[in-house]
Amino acid sequence: MHVGMSVIFQNMLRKIGDDEVYRNDLRLAEQVETLGFDSIWSVEHHFTGYTMVPDVVQFLSYMAGRTKHVRLGTMVVVLPWHDPIRVAEQITMLDHLSGGRAVLGLGRGLGRIEFEGFRVEMSESRGRFVEYAQLVIEALDKGYSEFDGKFIQQPRRDIRPAPFKSFRGRTYAAAVSPESSRVMAELGLGLLIVPQKPWSEVARELETYTAIFEQVNAQPPPAPIHVGWTFCDEDEGRAREMAHRYIGGYYQTVIDHYEMTRGHFEKTKGYEYYHKVTEKLVDYGSDKLKDFFVDLQVYGTPRQCLDRIMSIRERVGADSYVAVFSYADMPHEEAQRNMRLFAEKVMPALKQETPLRKAAGWE
Repeated sequence: MHVGMSVIFQNMLRKIGDDEVYRNDLRLAEQVETLGFDSIWSVEHHFTGYTMVPDVVQFLSYMAGRTKHVRLGTMVVVLPWHDPIRVAEQITMLDHLSGGRAVLGLGRGLGRIEFEGFRVEMSESRGRFVEYAQLVIEALDKGYSEFDGKFIQQPRRDIRPAPFKSFRGRTYAAAVSPESSRVMAELGLGLLIVPQKPWSEVARELETYTAIFEQVNAQPPPAPIHVGWTFCDEDEGRAREMAHRYIGGYYQTVIDHYEMTRGHFEKTKGYEYYHKVTEKLVDYGSDKLKDFFVDLQVYGTPRQCLDRIMSIRERVGADSYVAVFSYADMPHEEAQRNMRLFAEKVMPALKQETPLRKAAGWE
């Protein structure tokens, strides 16, 4: 298996300064090669401490200069907030800077505060995502961009520096709703699985996604990438306690950043699925949903962490696991210990696993 790590630079509670959060998470990121991870990832968010990476490509360009071998993944670039031809330029530049190590992850966004901040109508996000993704994918394939759509009209322009190898097989998208999974399959994108729903439901939707992907693209999709909030400890009881404190604390930041209790998803076209999540928050309460989210993630002793990852792999066919080790208000020393224990006692066993599918172009 391919094993990566992601840093998210979270500081919702402001217990320390943003500068200290950056220093701490950069310390984690800069150990990625020495500890043996295969890739480094980060996410794009704006305007709050939920994730303080307003430019994920800039961060990965920094990491390209600090590393020699690891893959560099966007998890994700939120297309509706960008000019898509600029995204194509940024990604191909990152690929040149890193010698072909870029892995492109795309998404359509969920945060109302972010759409409003960029003056983009949230109800248009699905339509914009589809057009922008088509433009980016075609530009990286052809070396030029030309598009005439509802949301963007792009006169033909070359991408320079020109892409020097295909991004097919190393372009993914985050999809939570069933409707988004269908869109990703039609676009020929692999899936980033960020656990938020029962694994049985994920597996069913993957079957539909796979069938559509094969019908449209005449080949099977790349194996999905499994992303997990991770807490590893030698003591089972402590691992459980800390997972509920910190992974549960992370889910509270999800509720807060996305305003999950405000009811606005019901009135926003394209976000009907998330209204169901809001209803569950009302019906079950945030504590029960936090516990549910925690149990979807990877925590426990090294043996338990390994077993959880392998169990999920059997359900969804993931050949890659990307771990998040620092989140909520977790002290840096705890995140450091968490990451190092995982690297020492879990990762070697994962790397011995034979891939379930033919390796994608980036592996």
